[in-house]
Amino acid sequence: MAILARMNSPWTLVAGLLIAAAVAFARPDPAPAQALERIGDFKDWSAFTTGDGGSKVCFMSSQPLRDEGNYTNRGSIYTFVTHRPSEGRVGEVNVKPGYTYQDGSYVDLSIDGQKFQLVTQEGNAWPHAPETDKKIIQAMIKGSSMIVRGTSSKGTLTTDTYSLLGFTNAYQAISRACGVN
Repeated sequence: MAILARMNSPWTLVAGLLIAAAVAFARPDPAPAQALERIGDFKDWSAFTTGDGGSKVCFMSSQPLRDEGNYTNRGSIYTFVTHRPSEGRVGEVNVKPGYTYQDGSYVDLSIDGQKFQLVTQEGNAWPHAPETDKKIIQAMIKGSSMIVRGTSSKGTLTTDTYSLLGFTNAYQAISRACGVN
């Protein structure tokens, strides 16, 4: 079991976030790299923007306070919530476990006992529909902790525990930055 330190320094996560953001925002039609601007840190969540005008993307992220599993090598672990207003996409939840998921597997996400199931593709997990994103975000706003359980392509079960302290303020910050209600 590895326990990650809290991210108190504003620049503690920038390098990992740049890599994770590049993967999270990868599109079939790659756009040129854009500067990442930190909006702020809100307890255990950090908020960012990238792009401008019609291509502005606002997102927030956190790393788990505790990650468990019988693994020897695992990459950086993040959960993101993203607004892409130019594409009509608001409040998309995305989990990046630091490994490739087992083919055909699902991820179990629990927020203070409220359960959701995410679909997987390689190193990402998402809710199956925008309505589920909305329900998860509402649970995150009201909740205090989130547990994510997934299975790697090697069959390793992992359990990641996130704090939701600061989630609401970070969500409000990205919503203001992208002009989303």
